[in-house]
Amino acid sequence: MFKKRGRGDADIPMSSLADIAFLLLVFFLVVTTIDVDTGIGLVLPPIPDDTTPPPPVRERNLMNILVNAQGMVLINEQPAAIPTVRERVKAFIDNHGVDPDLSESPDDAIVSIKTDRRTPYNVYIDMLDEVMGAYEELRHQASMDRFGVPYSSLEQGSERRAEIQEMYPKKISIAEPDEG
Repeated sequence: MFKKRGRGDADIPMSSLADIAFLLLVFFLVVTTIDVDTGIGLVLPPIPDDTTPPPPVRERNLMNILVNAQGMVLINEQPAAIPTVRERVKAFIDNHGVDPDLSESPDDAIVSIKTDRRTPYNVYIDMLDEVMGAYEELRHQASMDRFGVPYSSLEQGSERRAEIQEMYPKKISIAEPDEG
């Protein structure tokens, strides 16, 4: 009489699955942001000529900062805490010849930073931030005194910004680490 038909297997349409997977892949590639480490932004000086001797530097105009393997900061061979580095660097740079133990002028002041190969990285970065912060504070104050606006609001490449940078040029020497 009636023959019972067996149910067929249920089919899932797979033809558009590849298209959907591809679209999802493209979507996530487009909306995903990738953080790029920028590192420490420093402008390197030009490569020195082998025939030209280095310019003479008076000992008075050189501030030596050493960060040893234990993370201890020494400024001119005297121990210093990292929070005091900024004020000492500012006093050294902005001396204008008043104190005979500090630099003769901001243009002559050189901050030399030396580390050990085993120096803790975070201590080195904190100390470098304090040195850079000292220059930024000096430039900010000079900009406020001269133009009445913060240094950070001066346009890149403007004459005013160049004038402040000329007043307080960043002269930072990063020496090769000791083998230690």
